[in-house]
Amino acid sequence: ALSARQAMALGTAGYTAMLCVRALIREGVTPKSGPIVVTGASGGVGSVALMLLSKLGYEVTAVTGHPEEEPVLRKLGASDILPRQTLLRMTRPLEKAQWAGAVDVAGGAVLAAICASMKYQGVVTACGLAAGMDFPATVAPFILRGVTLVGIDSVYCPKEERLAAWQQLAELIDPEKLNGILTEITLPDVKQAAADLLDGKIRGRILVRLAAPENAG
Repeated sequence: ALSARQAMALGTAGYTAMLCVRALIREGVTPKSGPIVVTGASGGVGSVALMLLSKLGYEVTAVTGHPEEEPVLRKLGASDILPRQTLLRMTRPLEKAQWAGAVDVAGGAVLAAICASMKYQGVVTACGLAAGMDFPATVAPFILRGVTLVGIDSVYCPKEERLAAWQQLAELIDPEKLNGILTEITLPDVKQAAADLLDGKIRGRILVRLAAPENAG
């Protein structure tokens, strides 16, 4: 049900976001369980996760280091916006229990703060390391609140799960919202786009349109 353009617009990021959402559902997190927090909300995984979770009826808190993105994030489905620095100030072994589920692309201190802020039997899906590979946390959330940390791997994921994820993406994605976070560039623009990505300037999804060969018939 997806066009080639839509599939490429979603890409690995959208597919990974769907794997995270499926894991939350598999672990028993429902809209009635409580709010979900999504880190890196203006990035590829985060923006698609916002769309998917809101479509499924979840209340979603979007974490971002770019407050100017709030209007876009709310349009994608965020019901609340949390500045990244607020999250990074959470350094206690256990923080106020706020969320029933999480989609984390950051790792590092961000993931540690998320785990410390989960509700009893909350579920955290971890799929990235944008904030670092280390995990400066304690066992407190896991042994005192029964928090579950689920690792999400999109590379070696079995084919059956891949097909199921893409099928669900086709059913849930709003084409208009997807188009709203999509920027098209051409192949010569890739070098600058890569530099912007490393500098944290990229929002949503970038689609590279390949020019046809000059002598194509």
